[in-house]
Amino acid sequence: MADVTIRSEQACFGGTIGFYSHASTEIGTEMKFSVFVPAQASARPLPALYFLAGLTCTEETFMIKANALRHAAELGLVLVAPDTSPRGLGLPGEDEDWDFGTGAGFYLDAEAEPWRRNYRMYSYVTRELPALVEARFPVDTARRGVFGHSMGGHGALVAALRNPQAYRSVSAFAPICNPVAVPWGEKAFGNYLGPDRARWASWDASELLKQGSRFAGPVLVDQGLKDEFLGPQLRPDALEAAAAGAGQELVLRRHEGYDHSYWFIQTFIEDHLKWHAERLRA
Repeated sequence: MADVTIRSEQACFGGTIGFYSHASTEIGTEMKFSVFVPAQASARPLPALYFLAGLTCTEETFMIKANALRHAAELGLVLVAPDTSPRGLGLPGEDEDWDFGTGAGFYLDAEAEPWRRNYRMYSYVTRELPALVEARFPVDTARRGVFGHSMGGHGALVAALRNPQAYRSVSAFAPICNPVAVPWGEKAFGNYLGPDRARWASWDASELLKQGSRFAGPVLVDQGLKDEFLGPQLRPDALEAAAAGAGQELVLRRHEGYDHSYWFIQTFIEDHLKWHAERLRA
């Protein structure tokens, strides 16, 4: 089994919610993650659903705030949530802004200095963490899904489009759909990847669709219309247009009155978990 440190484990809805850490080879430092294992796992391995959180969040945020564990327990889904970046590396500029560096890894593999050695969140969440979880927890290695919120929604879409064979299901809450064209993405990509914008497209879901990447099944996206970041940062219209041009099935639902918060996620989390459960059971 992989070497995992148990930080805490508690009973929850008949299963176990645990918080863990391990020495990551991809990141080059300790990484934290959380796992909810429903009671059904005592009888058989269960599908694993990975949640990628947004800016400033940690491995705890989703498990505590999303109201997801009750539904996951009923549906028989293992939930996994990694941290959103390396922490405490002491890199210059790492802790100066809330939307870059610590808590803002953007789920890519950095290419520019001084980030390229440690900011490898894409390889971490798509390869290293699943391998660790599959070695340590009772999950079915053939049934894996991914979803996320905001920066993590961007990460989930990119992970699924770049690795369609690795995931059976994908969804997102208020994702950053076209990061190459918005301030959050320009800041992160310019620093992590360097000034050559041609290299940015492979980390942008809308651009990946334009370049020929496809996910075999439908993609679910929920977006609140009262979201303060909708126009300047999220750009679901760009994803919608790219999907239509590419022939990618996209279920994009727009909701009056909802903002960018976890109140929005709580409202629609049951829908998303059922969406994934249907596809992970197939």
